[in-house]
Amino acid sequence: MDLIRVTEEWQRAGVHYVRTEGMVKDFNLTLEGEFEADTPGDIYVLALDENLPVSTCRLKIHDDTGKIERVATIPQYRSKGIGSLVITEAEKWLKELGAKKVVINSRIAAVRFYEKLGYKADYNKKSGSGLFECVETQKELER
Repeated sequence: MDLIRVTEEWQRAGVHYVRTEGMVKDFNLTLEGEFEADTPGDIYVLALDENLPVSTCRLKIHDDTGKIERVATIPQYRSKGIGSLVITEAEKWLKELGAKKVVINSRIAAVRFYEKLGYKADYNKKSGSGLFECVETQKELER
């Protein structure tokens, strides 16, 4: 499994592939809804299994807080530890960029995944509804 800090257009195409397969198709989202908040300056981590893009996430940083967003893995690669590898690489990159903590807005159904990675859920900070009811999770990065 190769983890890439996306810098090239072909890599960004891999990110779009994973998000289309893993979110738009799997959760019946609109293409516009999945991608409307993306900007040209966004940064991503992408996991490749040989030449196949299989998992990704988007990173943002504001002051000393990093945010991991749009975490997606194509269905046939879920529950194989790949998402954990992507999150760990994202944390490393955010730390290099000056983040002291990371926030992930997690679907309620995925909270245990993030808790296993050291995140703590704050159930006072909920958003969304239905399948996409979310809770904020946070993790302090080691110095």
